[in-house]
Order: sequence, then structure tokens, then C-alpha cells
Amino acid sequence: MKSSKFSPTEIAKILKEFESGKSLDTIVREYGVSKVTFYKWRQRYGGMEASELKKVKQLEEENAKLKRMYAELALELDMAKYVIEKKL
Repeated sequence: MKSSKFSPTEIAKILKEFESGKSLDTIVREYGVSKVTFYKWRQRYGGMEASELKKVKQLEEENAKLKRMYAELALELDMAKYVIEKKL
């Protein structure tokens, strides 16, 4: 997963600015973020405080790491089964 150039605190600040009435075009231009990215942030993190946002980001990173670990272990298991079957 590509890491964001924006910290959770900055994302929360950008979302708060939009909620307080700042136009989307101004935010996009000011921070150099695409509208698609902004709407994804809004969908995923809307209404969260910076501390909650940090926790969600941490959990997402941990989840991605665990998925990679599981995939590696599953591959090793498949290889072990294949080797055992070939020997018999």
C-alpha cells in the first residue's frame, strides 16, 4: 500500500476545513490533492478526530502486514504439501 504524503492530523484538518465551509476547489488547489482522494478520505475518515484517524491508519497498516504474512505462510504450506506429495 502506498503511504500518504499527508499525516492523519493533516487529513483531519483538511476534512474539517471542508466541513466549515471552505470550497472543494480551494482545498484541492491549496493542498495539491485530487478530488478523488479527497472524497475517499471523506468517505473513510469523515467525522473522525485526528487521534481516531491515527488509530485507523495504524490498524490498516497492521492489517496489510498480517495479510502479507498470511499469504507467505499459505504459499509455504502449499510448497511443503507439493514436496511431500512428490516424495510419496
